[in-house]
Amino acid sequence: MSSLIASTRFSVLDRSRTREGHPPAEALRDTIRLAREAEALGYHRFWVSEHHGVPGVAGSAPTVLAAAVAAATSTIRVGTGGVMLPNHQPLVVAEQFGVLESLHPGRIDMGLGRSVGFTDGVRKALGRDRHAAADFAAQLAELLGWFDGTSPTGVRARPAEGLRVPPFVLALNEGAAIAAEAGLPLVIGDLRDREKIRRGIDTYRAAFRPSPWAQT
Repeated sequence: MSSLIASTRFSVLDRSRTREGHPPAEALRDTIRLAREAEALGYHRFWVSEHHGVPGVAGSAPTVLAAAVAAATSTIRVGTGGVMLPNHQPLVVAEQFGVLESLHPGRIDMGLGRSVGFTDGVRKALGRDRHAAADFAAQLAELLGWFDGTSPTGVRARPAEGLRVPPFVLALNEGAAIAAEAGLPLVIGDLRDREKIRRGIDTYRAAFRPSPWAQT
């Protein structure tokens, strides 16, 4: 085994895929079982996803499922891959991760994406349109502001304010540039187009400016 492989920390992203003839609830229970097994095998992170109305996928409420995974494990880091920020109010997302971090300190990752659904029907059901992703940079800044206690509204995000939950941005292209400008770690999930990945990484590296959040 090479030293690179030996020193690499492996992680899992699980979408809670359903199996033919089995109910979605079983897929969610399978996710919990898989997380326990991943922890026993020494995996570093276990993330769950947000998909709405996708056939064969039961993972639709990542912070809820992350709470169940964290409660069923004890050492593995648990996170979201990711919460689609345009679908939610940043205050509520901050509060949810504040609760997770309060209950499982030092184990929670806050993976964030900018997708607003794969179909017009899903976007309509969510009360969003395809252009909602254009506000991602502002939504991201607002979300981090709730943790920093810098919201101009005067509202306090409890219990999130003052906590540090490591943020990650799931993106390529425009999203990679936003992550770089915010000084946040980038996560690439779609590995089918290597040239597109290379361009996204180059964009990210060229524009990246470290931030305090990158050190959490």
